[in-house]
Amino acid sequence: MTKTNLITGFLGSGKTTTIRHLLANKPQNERWAVLVNEFGEIGIDGALLADSGAVLKEIPGGCMCCVNGLPMQVGLNMLLQQAKPDRLLIEPTGLGHPKQILALLSQETYGGWIELLATICLLDARQLSEPRYRENENFRDQLAAADIIIANKMDTWQPHDVQALEEWQAQNGHQRPLHRIEHGRMESKLLDLPRTNYAELPDAHHHHAQSKTQGLAALRLPENARWRRALNQGQGFVSCGWIFDNDTLFDTIGMMEWIRLAPVDRAKAVVRIAEGSLLINRQGQDLNIETRPTAPLDSRIELIHGGEADWNALQSALFKIRLG
Repeated sequence: MTKTNLITGFLGSGKTTTIRHLLANKPQNERWAVLVNEFGEIGIDGALLADSGAVLKEIPGGCMCCVNGLPMQVGLNMLLQQAKPDRLLIEPTGLGHPKQILALLSQETYGGWIELLATICLLDARQLSEPRYRENENFRDQLAAADIIIANKMDTWQPHDVQALEEWQAQNGHQRPLHRIEHGRMESKLLDLPRTNYAELPDAHHHHAQSKTQGLAALRLPENARWRRALNQGQGFVSCGWIFDNDTLFDTIGMMEWIRLAPVDRAKAVVRIAEGSLLINRQGQDLNIETRPTAPLDSRIELIHGGEADWNALQSALFKIRLG
């Protein structure tokens, strides 16, 4: 039986950072796996988790419960049968809805394979003050479905954010545990808590286009291609991503400035630089930067914005910081 947790949270709540922390602190004698879904086509989270020691399966390009849950079922079955992990962490896209995923995991089909434990929902308290988050159906339903609320990024909150969180908890979350953390430093022992929340959720309302890559892996470059761009959209958000071959290097300072100044809500990148790898994760004005001595197999960049952006202008600026 594989211990299984669904880890939800809206865009920018810190799911991937939290999963990286959990994987870094897992028992050495256990084999863990991660089933990750991203709104964009490029597959940044897979690159961010590549050196975590976990078995990884990606489902890019939208919600993993689309197409009657087939992409998720295939990915889930592959992980369970081939990897046989002790624990499985499932990370849906920040725009995903938990109902179909929980229904699938609760089917008798998986009764002999998985032990479905607590559903975790990451929350940045600053989002509670923004109507575009607070009024989003999936934002509300992710929180409603959770057994445990993890209020992340507390080091960035202002007093009014704390007040908004306390008001939300008094109205919506008083029957469930809420833990305040920063930098995704969630306690691993919370994963072993049982599932107790069986709230009846409304059906998901999917407003995004079907993915052009109905597969179970992030995009790859066609033969002899140096780069590729991919777009996806839904629920008022648009993603634009790029993948570059392993002969392409980027200027370190130029890439950091390009990400920092990009007029978008969300930005992630794992790119090749002369020193190895540059990893950038930006939500709003929050910017996290990390370098590694080993280079990634290729360079991947993903931008997400609540509306249209001038992707061609951003691409032109991006090409100016390529070194080769």
